[in-house]
Amino acid sequence: MRKLGRTTSHRLAMLRNMVTSLILHERIVTTLPKAKELQRLADKVITMSKKSDPIHARRECNKIVRTADAQTKLMTILGPRYRFRQGGYTRILQLAKPRAGDKAPMAVIEYVDRPGEVRAARPPTQFQQELLKVAIDTKDQTPDASTESLQQVFERLGVEYQDEVSLDDEAKDDKVEPSEKKE
Repeated sequence: MRKLGRTTSHRLAMLRNMVTSLILHERIVTTLPKAKELQRLADKVITMSKKSDPIHARRECNKIVRTADAQTKLMTILGPRYRFRQGGYTRILQLAKPRAGDKAPMAVIEYVDRPGEVRAARPPTQFQQELLKVAIDTKDQTPDASTESLQQVFERLGVEYQDEVSLDDEAKDDKVEPSEKKE
């Protein structure tokens, strides 16, 4: 564990405050070392919120999360959002420019699969396996039948249907045609 130039009590209080802010805003900007330490704690809190006993999970999360609003959001929104994901709830994106005052490397830490994100995260393993089964089963059928099967997969897993689920690790690049020269 990084000490971050602080005493133990100060460091733990700072990380608890940062986790609370991350839960409320789902995206914060901080220094890179702080983001790396925060990622461990933020992923642990989400895992705790997914436990089968909600009362015990709430009490465990209460040790880390500071406000009642953040705890409610954690238990009602974030926990159910990641119920099929087995880890990797956060991502760290390093910013190009360091902080102006001391040139500290800056980073953005955010939850994946949040509304309005630029690039969607890879679907959880359970979805990938189900989608592969659907693709194999509907290989000889029309595209409309495969879409109906995909909707059935999401209904069976208890998730709202999403149109933009893909198995690619890479974001799809839109190919831009070169413009024709005007003569």
